[in-house]
Amino acid sequence: MKPDLKATLAILIGMSGAIAIPTASFAADAAAGAAAWTKEYPQSDGSPARSCVTCHGRDLTKPGRHAVTNKAIEPLAPSVDPQRLTDQAKVEKWLLRNCRWTLGRECTSDEKADFISYIETQ
Repeated sequence: MKPDLKATLAILIGMSGAIAIPTASFAADAAAGAAAWTKEYPQSDGSPARSCVTCHGRDLTKPGRHAVTNKAIEPLAPSVDPQRLTDQAKVEKWLLRNCRWTLGRECTSDEKADFISYIETQ
């Protein structure tokens, strides 16, 4: 895991009010993040199942489009936008919002770490 990712995760955990866990215990798994990215999550309101791909697409170097509002979403890949994942408050805000919308709940610390690790590979 990159040192900047460890720092980001430590801040994210602190901001989310989760129990403080030493960052050395994180084993972020980009492969697990990739699998969770494409997994379809059933929706409790009966709307079609969603995945992260629904809005962000499979290629994170390309723009996405919100499934409901049709609003353009800038590419997530840090290789395209080096500023991605550098603002911890924004990362936490969007993980919270998108996990709730897609998974129907908040993501766990491990899930967040896996998603960030996957996005960083793009």
